[in-house]
Amino acid sequence: MYSLRTRNLFKPESKEPFKLSRSRIENFLRCPRCFYLDRRLGVDQPQGFPFNLNSAVDHLLKKEFDVHRARQTAHPLMTAYKLPLVPFRHEKMDEWRENFVGVQYLHEATNLLITGAVDDLWLNPATKEIHVVDYKATSKDGDVGIDAEWQQGYRNQMEMYQWLLRRNGFDVSNTGYFVYANGRRDTAAFDGKLEFDVKVFPYEGSDIWIDAVLQKIKECLSKEELPNAAETCDHCAYRAAAHAVEKNAVSGQTTLF
Repeated sequence: MYSLRTRNLFKPESKEPFKLSRSRIENFLRCPRCFYLDRRLGVDQPQGFPFNLNSAVDHLLKKEFDVHRARQTAHPLMTAYKLPLVPFRHEKMDEWRENFVGVQYLHEATNLLITGAVDDLWLNPATKEIHVVDYKATSKDGDVGIDAEWQQGYRNQMEMYQWLLRRNGFDVSNTGYFVYANGRRDTAAFDGKLEFDVKVFPYEGSDIWIDAVLQKIKECLSKEELPNAAETCDHCAYRAAAHAVEKNAVSGQTTLF
């Protein structure tokens, strides 16, 4: 897993478009140094543990909304929140939701091929505008929301999808929606099942930051030296601390264990 990767690396001399996913752009925003190590030098960050329950909720929500997509009827959540919308029906919907494929757009100014896999799209039949929808799942006491500082990546994600769809010629509303499923902890018994409270949160997105960030990404990848680490990057802080301890251990100043 942690050997040097030789595929999917940026090469400054190459004329071919370089494919870059929405999640990799978020990695750049978190820490340019880790991003450079990954996309230029072939050293990825340790993989996080898979959130299988979240994936299951995502899968079930898609199945549920697809029933109404086929019928072009409003989902009960849309009715409950008085949203004059229906799930958007398009021949490429499955492709747009597939990881490593998704919605794609070649940013000619940087020659970066940007991709992002959406969870859902809703249509306003009256205005013909598309609303980007993202599913989230958690289990916590109290209310959920999408305004916390640590959720900035969620908001960036929404705006990236809006940007991608607009670049593909679609009329996309600034208003997106987060469908947030919160696993209940106050039930009398488990009985082999989880119960969820599902809420819909509107979010007003703005994609004006994206072109400038793509330019910075291209500049970062084109350089021959490592960029500085982000002050808040845990990966870089760990590497620096480990390197210092190992260096002292080799010189006999301390022991590893």
